Amino acid sequence: MAGAVSALFLLDMKGRVLVWRDYRGDVSALQAERFFTKLLDKEGDSEVHSPVVYDDAGVTYMFIQHNNVFLLTAARQNCNAASILLFLHRVIDVFKHYFEELEEESLRDNFVVVYELLDEMMDFGYPQYTEAKILSEFIKTDAYRMEVTQRPPMAVTNAVSWRSEGIRYKKNEVFLDVVESVNILVNSNGQIVRSDVVGALKMRTYLSGMPECKLGLNDRVLLEAQGRATKGKAIDLDDIKFHQCVRLARFENDRTISFIPPDGSFDLMTYRLSTQVKPLIWVEAQIEKHSRSRIELMVKARSQFKERSTATNVEIEVPVPSDATNPNIRTSMGSAAYAPERDAMVWKIKSFPGGKQPIL
Repeated sequence: MAGAVSALFLLDMKGRVLVWRDYRGDVSALQAERFFTKLLDKEGDSEVHSPVVYDDAGVTYMFIQHNNVFLLTAARQNCNAASILLFLHRVIDVFKHYFEELEEESLRDNFVVVYELLDEMMDFGYPQYTEAKILSEFIKTDAYRMEVTQRPPMAVTNAVSWRSEGIRYKKNEVFLDVVESVNILVNSNGQIVRSDVVGALKMRTYLSGMPECKLGLNDRVLLEAQGRATKGKAIDLDDIKFHQCVRLARFENDRTISFIPPDGSFDLMTYRLSTQVKPLIWVEAQIEKHSRSRIELMVKARSQFKERSTATNVEIEVPVPSDATNPNIRTSMGSAAYAPERDAMVWKIKSFPGGKQPIL
């Protein structure tokens, strides 16, 4: 088992301790001061970006910053840094669930709740329950007080810590959305230097009981393992990250995504595709100089997807010289305006059909 953290601190931007919770009794509040001194010493250093700071006294600090608050752990044992940093991000998510936003003022207004949450989320320096929905079932707050039920919900003592027992719906429904963003780097000759797709599988589940769900993908590794043809239908998924509900051993064994989902909305998985991608909208600009003070730009935007598809709310930004003024703009589709604060022309097309080439 990885080592445990000794204490968790919440600091303001001047390094003053707002809240701290001692879990093992082998560090003091002075550790926060020592950490902040080390942070200031590294201010001009490249190491300032490292979320892990080591102290000669044998204490390792791991921290992240959110708004005007530092979340910091101090440990004398050899901890799993990735696990602790992930835990700090989950602490932010839980506090935002309770207080809308995590900042110095919201901490000062909710000291009692903060200590109760820190007690439940970590025990003797080991992360415990980090699901806001489950915590809110037995840590209930209002503006003045907090009530804790005597008997914790089953999810806390159950292996499925992200889902409560006894959920019932008249109509069982599951919604699955695939949301992808495309990043493309093109050189001055119009050649694609690098392209990748970053995607997420977003789910909304309204299911009764403890449902067992399975999801299959057209993943090349799976199809080849099954001896099935992969011509043009398979993809290589990289950097896959799953929600904690997914059974990782099952996925590694036969690439099946098997899980008991949380109730409501969550991201089942995120991934990256490093395959060559054709730009959805290809933009070309021609510049013609009429005099020392007057230029003409012709911008063509070509939609490179099928005619039955439509891109919505397209925004194309065309850089212009910083001293540009008095523009005369004509477009064959959509509307365009000069944005001097961005030194650019912003061309907006609300509905852009496939196979079209409007001109600005």
